[in-house]
Order: sequence, then C-alpha cells, then structure tokens
Amino acid sequence: MAVIGVGARSGIARHVATVRPGSAVVAAADIHQAGRDRARANFGDIAVHDDTAQLIEAGGFDVAIVTTPDDTHAEIAIQLLRAGMPSYVEKPLAISLEDADAVLTAAAETRTPLYIGHNMRHSAFVKVMRDVIERGEIGEVKAIWVRHFVGNGGDYYFKDWHADRSRSGTLLLQKASHDIDIVHYLARGYTRRVVGMGDLMVYGGVTDRRDREGELMSDWFSFDNWPPAAATGLNPVVDVEDVSMMMMTLGNGVMASYQQCHFTPDYWRNYTVIGTEGRLENFGDTNDAVVRVWNRRHEWQVEGDVEYRVVGVDSGHEDADVESMREFVDHVVDGKPTVVSPLAAREAVAAGSLAAVSLRDGSRPIDVPELPAHVVEHFLRMAAPQG
Repeated sequence: MAVIGVGARSGIARHVATVRPGSAVVAAADIHQAGRDRARANFGDIAVHDDTAQLIEAGGFDVAIVTTPDDTHAEIAIQLLRAGMPSYVEKPLAISLEDADAVLTAAAETRTPLYIGHNMRHSAFVKVMRDVIERGEIGEVKAIWVRHFVGNGGDYYFKDWHADRSRSGTLLLQKASHDIDIVHYLARGYTRRVVGMGDLMVYGGVTDRRDREGELMSDWFSFDNWPPAAATGLNPVVDVEDVSMMMMTLGNGVMASYQQCHFTPDYWRNYTVIGTEGRLENFGDTNDAVVRVWNRRHEWQVEGDVEYRVVGVDSGHEDADVESMREFVDHVVDGKPTVVSPLAAREAVAAGSLAAVSLRDGSRPIDVPELPAHVVEHFLRMAAPQG
C-alpha cells in the first residue's frame, strides 16, 4: 500500500498488516516536508514522494490510502482511479457534490475499486441499533433525530484547515458526513430534500490566531483547553459554523434531523429512531453504552422496555477503523461486497454540502440531484454478492 497525506488520520494504515498478514505500507506521498518526515518515522524505510503524480509515476505499490485534507480528495482520487489504482479515500468523499460525482464517474468508467472511509457503519453502537431495526423491534422506521455534542470541537476543528470553509466546505459535511451516512443506513434511504440552519456563535469571536503549518492535532489537544471562548491559537481563517443543524426528507418518506454543536463540554452522539411500533435511543456511543428500546405504551420511564449493552472500544473508533481496512482489502483482493458504499458516500456529500448552501442562503429548501444512471448501475453491480 501507499499512503497519500501523512497527517493524523494516516494512522489507519497501520492496520494493513493486521487485517492481511504479509501486506505492508511501502510508499508514501506528502506535499509537506513534515509529512514526508512522518512517513519515514511511522512506516520505516519506504519510498517517499513529494506528490501523488510522482508516486504514481514511480509505482511499486498495489493500492492507495488517501488521508489528505478534504479539499484535495477528489483530485487525488481521480488521478489514482485513472491510473487503475484501487483506492481507500478518507471521508468525506469530496467537499462539493460536483467533485463527488466526478470521482464516482471516474471509478465507474475505469472500473477501478473505490472505497470511502465511512467507518462508523462498523461501530459497535451502530451495529446494535441496526440489528434492533432489522429484527423489527420498533416496526417500520419513520423518523430519525440526531444530536451531536462535539466537546472537542475547538481543538479538532478550529485550529487548522478544518475551520476554513474553502478547505472543508462545512462541518455539516466534514464532521456530520458520518452521521448523515448512518441516518441513510438505518432508514434504508437517501436524502432528497434538505434544509440547513447554523451560525458561527463562539469561535468567530476568538482573536488569538496563528498558523500551525507542520503541526498535528495531537500537538495542541488538551482537555484543559476550556472554556471555548478562552481558546488560543485558532486557525487564521475561521468561517465555518460552530452550531449547525439540518432537516432531511428521504426518498422513502423518512424524515430526519441532525444538530451539531462544537462548544459543548461532553463529546458523544445521541440517536433517536422512531418506528411504527416503538423507538430506540442510544446513551453513549462507545464501550458500555446502552441502546434502549421502548415498544410498549406507558408513561415516561428512564429504562427501556428492552435494553442492549454496547461492547466496543472505550474511546474513539479504532475497532471500526480495523473493520473498514479489512473490508477494503477483502474487496480489492477477494472481490467481496462491502457494507460501506461509494453511492452512500456521495449521498452524504450531497446532503451535507447542500445543507450548508441552504443555511447560508436563508434556509432555502434544496432538492438533491440524482447521479447519472450508468454510474449508479456500476456501483450496484459492485455491491451485489459475488458468485
């Protein structure tokens, strides 16, 4: 494998040898010297290049992992796909719908395997919720509400390129694309109309700014960075919203909402899924969280009528990262179908990016355009069970 963009997220590449013994990272590319130095420090004596074009020309690898900043995903992915190189592209697929569609079109035309890092489909709490729905415990899904408390938002998203909408587009895409994808996954449908609202309420007023070129989030992260209005060293450009929300109407009639706040003290996501015969709700999203199901009629009660304990990692999403990498490698090497879907990744970009257009234009409702039919058909064939 080759790693393109050796920043914080490139750590997923260390799972390569775990999921497929004998596999290894053999090359890397980064436009920054600091990234090239990290490549050698993290992966040993490998070939290191200045950019993607140089990497492709040199060859010597079979597949690529793209963990560069979001605004570069589409251009790099298209380069790789046109070169016939199977690619794992970190989410989001792109920061605009036009770029997302261009990537999928390139993959369809070249028939080159494409995988998008929507690892949350492999998270333990999502699997529990999905199983509850698939067993019919709450009937037919009709509404989904998501609240996202991004307690680490100041450190994660406002001290580097994420805070600049020209680089990330919107945190309704960069951060929320995980949750939009899971809404679609649980509801078995895609957003066809979206409305957004949001504002830059806290971090826009912080005047302590500086360039962090060459640094990674781990260099400045601390739980002691509190309260949010006292943050220091924000990115020179801060123009993405720190509070945002969106409403979605899916093609199958399900209605959903998502709310995101980057200055809460706690960090977790809460899903409520309401069906025709009950509802579920998760409390916590890592190990020892619980998914509660209410499916009998009664007054308010804290406990569910049924409760399911979540068994997973204590923090973060390393278990989901491992499963995503395993799924990608199995797909490329053995042709196995995937739970993660490039079509779904495109639909997450569509919903999130158009929600940002809506919120910046007076919350105007926006309809999601369809992908060309031949591109859809290609990915549906790829997703079909093999043999």
